[in-house]
Amino acid sequence: MAQVVLQSDDLHDLVVDQFGAARRPAALDRLTGGSKKGVYRLRLDDQSTVILYLWTTAENYCPPAPAVPDDPFTDASGAQLFATNYAALTAVDVRTPRLLMLDRAGRYHPADLALVEDVGAVTLEALMEHDPAAAVPPLSILGDALRRMHTTRGTHYGKLDALARGEAPQTRSTEDIIQGRALGHLDAAAARDARLADAHDRITDHLRYLRGAVTARHDYRLIHGELGPDHVLVPRSGVPAMVDIEGLTFFDVEWEHAWLQLRFGDAYSALRPVELDPSRLEFYRYAQVLSLIEGPLRIADTDFPDRQWMLALAEWNITKALAAI
Repeated sequence: MAQVVLQSDDLHDLVVDQFGAARRPAALDRLTGGSKKGVYRLRLDDQSTVILYLWTTAENYCPPAPAVPDDPFTDASGAQLFATNYAALTAVDVRTPRLLMLDRAGRYHPADLALVEDVGAVTLEALMEHDPAAAVPPLSILGDALRRMHTTRGTHYGKLDALARGEAPQTRSTEDIIQGRALGHLDAAAARDARLADAHDRITDHLRYLRGAVTARHDYRLIHGELGPDHVLVPRSGVPAMVDIEGLTFFDVEWEHAWLQLRFGDAYSALRPVELDPSRLEFYRYAQVLSLIEGPLRIADTDFPDRQWMLALAEWNITKALAAI
């Protein structure tokens, strides 16, 4: 079981300050989901609810990955990223749970925390699985939101917070970053799986072949980074809300769509995607397969609550990586 590092009694002062002296915390439930932050539903004594995010090492199940300065997907977690990215999504009219309060000064807990609107527990993934007809309108609305993001251009790639500070190095092309990431993922995964060790050189050659078909480009768009239907909540209004937004970045839009195709499957076409470069898309698809081997295997080495799920995910992608060669 996941450890719980926060109890409802710890939030008495927060509730009083945010909701008034007449309100009290009644219950605090840790929600399943994210591997980098704690997510809790806080119920007040009048039965209203809010969601609490907690960024602390005790809630982060992702072991540190090698730091690569120009890789915008390295260590995409933290309250500052969340605040910056929330503002960016709001600016392009993309729905995400409304931010009610952000505390980075330790007023209520030693770790950074945020209160956000509770939009419910129904994910777009659940609708797609159990009520496909009900999923059609949210998919269409999500597609509109994604087009607003994917037509928002940036002059440089990188995390939004780093770009705002002028600290996003542009030392390599985006395709070279992805090739470097993929080779690093392959090396790390091969150290844990003999099949990948045996196929290492063939996988490397395949990556280089795919990279060689990609032509240079400097056109960066606003992307979520790992948007799956489990990262989209559908409240009663029917207007879907994106969550887990810390990975928002300016990058190649094909990186987003390689992931969307993987995660949305047959429903992907309902998102009505923007125009994509097929060669770049194919290269990024394969790089993401390798990422979905290395990451789960690394997390499975920790005390992550659902280790078998991570191992199954890695196995599924090992099969895909080997089939391609």
